[in-house]
Amino acid sequence: MGLCSSAAAKSDDGNCQENQVGNEKSRSSSTVLPSTCEIEGKILQSSDLKIFCHNELKEATENFSLCNLLGNGGFGSVFKGWIDEHLLNATRPETGMAVAVKMLKEKGYEGQQEWLAEIKYLGQLYHPNFVKLIGYCLEDSQRLLVYEFMCNESLDKRLVRLDFTGTKYSYNQPLSWNLRMKVALGAAKGLVFLHDKAQVIYRDFRASNILLDSNYNAKLCDFALAKDIPAGDRSHVTASLSGTQGYNAPEFTTKGHVTKKIDVYSFGVVLLELLSGKVAIDEYRPPEEQILVDWAKPYLSSKRKVFQVFDACLEGENEVRGALKVAQLAVRCLSAVPSFRPDMKEVVKALEEIGFEMY
Repeated sequence: MGLCSSAAAKSDDGNCQENQVGNEKSRSSSTVLPSTCEIEGKILQSSDLKIFCHNELKEATENFSLCNLLGNGGFGSVFKGWIDEHLLNATRPETGMAVAVKMLKEKGYEGQQEWLAEIKYLGQLYHPNFVKLIGYCLEDSQRLLVYEFMCNESLDKRLVRLDFTGTKYSYNQPLSWNLRMKVALGAAKGLVFLHDKAQVIYRDFRASNILLDSNYNAKLCDFALAKDIPAGDRSHVTASLSGTQGYNAPEFTTKGHVTKKIDVYSFGVVLLELLSGKVAIDEYRPPEEQILVDWAKPYLSSKRKVFQVFDACLEGENEVRGALKVAQLAVRCLSAVPSFRPDMKEVVKALEEIGFEMY
């Protein structure tokens, strides 16, 4: 059985197989996107990903209703949908299993490569601190991804006290210190697995890419910018500037150097966010406070001034003692010299010790 027919046979819907054949013909003259066969050749055939038809996902999301819109990002829009937990077919709203359906916005080569990278990494990497990729849709110009639904959204939304959803403002209860440390430790363990087991640089670690389940377990998402760690004697790879402002390490911003240590730097920024209750970039703060790292660093180096960085919600003696240790860890992660930053195994060990000392 050929590569394309093998991939199509994975679908449970006979119409989906017919659509794939017809779509292949319609794209044969396209010079912008590769054909279905070429794309399927880049997708791991050994993965257990479900191949969805576009009509299935339209039904699952009530025709991508704005009522089901979860958010918009650089990749595209994300909608809430519902599928059968066992058959993975679309079901009626509020029945079956909730999923998040991400629709690719960028139609060009770059968007195509990011879509493939997401499938490449999440299609073969399994870890408790990674969001689960359930399947994808490849039909005509449509590129969609289907994930497990995370009911507590992303960390950045939990850090904002007053959140505007587009129609109304809502107040978010501040995360407790214990939950903040749980999120930090879970995300750190995800990076350890990426760096040491998968040999992958995440390259886009930020609060909005840390999703939280019903028990506030942290799960990394969006692997579109991930890169394999260079083999042999190469100390780094070079990439065009991407990622998110406020999280990028200085050596990446100035030289485009990509190593595991750029993830460590970004992790330091997230630690600052958890310490302060502030987001990395906030244009509504005074000019000198808009970039969190630039504002916080002078305070972090002073034992007397470091408390000015802490979230006012941190009041207990144990919380303050833990926050002081986290601040010291953040300083190490945010070092301008990559070799001075700890590796993520050290970070996990430090966070575990901080948590243990609190009880």
